[in-house]
Amino acid sequence: MAATSSARVRGGDLQASVPEVRIGLSRAGVTGVQKAIRLRPIRSEHGVREKLVSARIDGFVDLDPARKGVHMSRFPELFDEAIDEVVIGDAFLVEELAEYVARQVLARQQALRAEVTIVARYPVRRTTPVSGRKTQEIVSLIGLAAASSSGSRRLVGVEAHGINACPCAQGLVRDRASERLAQAGFSPQDVERIFELVPVATHNQRGRGTLYVGSELRGIDAERLLEIVEDSMSSPIYELLKRPDELHVVEHAHLQPRFVEDSVRLALKGAIDAYPELADSDFLLARQVNFETIHTHDVLAERYGTVGELRAELERGAQPQRHTELQSWLSS
Repeated sequence: MAATSSARVRGGDLQASVPEVRIGLSRAGVTGVQKAIRLRPIRSEHGVREKLVSARIDGFVDLDPARKGVHMSRFPELFDEAIDEVVIGDAFLVEELAEYVARQVLARQQALRAEVTIVARYPVRRTTPVSGRKTQEIVSLIGLAAASSSGSRRLVGVEAHGINACPCAQGLVRDRASERLAQAGFSPQDVERIFELVPVATHNQRGRGTLYVGSELRGIDAERLLEIVEDSMSSPIYELLKRPDELHVVEHAHLQPRFVEDSVRLALKGAIDAYPELADSDFLLARQVNFETIHTHDVLAERYGTVGELRAELERGAQPQRHTELQSWLSS
């Protein structure tokens, strides 16, 4: 009997058959699909045309408990079709493209819900802080979107690197230096004056900051988000640095030491200050990873929530009853 049933299914749509264990899946799909996509410039400049960039695409759907599987081969096919339309038609922003692809996946996979993430490696022009040299930095632009029968939601995200100088170690070095200077005959006033003039040593951590903004608001500038992320760390870093630039970066970082937690808080406040028109129902997520130099582990901090939750916390300084999570916001 089982063999007859199996043979009957093989001739038809196996993915549409009923599974032996009828449990729906939260996510089923493909990850790591590599494509070239054409995006609108993240900041409009005279004479700047759309850019063809490399991107990684992940796509998933919620799977009904009555369906055995999804058509995995259709995901790359759908990505190809959607991206071909964009390449020969109007170029999108990365979050618009993610939303467009999510809607296509939802319709073609006959799913309850679809989710698509696009991470594009995007070139950005920078000028070094002292020598004024032009340099190209590669940053990540992230589009994340979810679509269902009730509508769709999208986020734009950025990921950038910088440097954080550790405040804790700097405090220890300062205390030890104060003792040595006092033993050498310097007055307390002289010691304070020295610390005003000379940056105090500490250990440095290269950091990776991520910031997401979920909103229907038009005009969210991804390059402004990059600036917010870089400003949240002790100092930006550059691919090309001459010696005067190196000195500037090191001194600048040591003059504003920051914990991984500081960077997350500053990124969130920076986004709220930069876009006061964000609705309370919009969403923010900031994440900071610091790659340790004196430990074998790394450190991470993250905060997410609606703009209303974060605004209320900034105003009152009180712990909110909840932090709205990303998946919850996307599903709502």
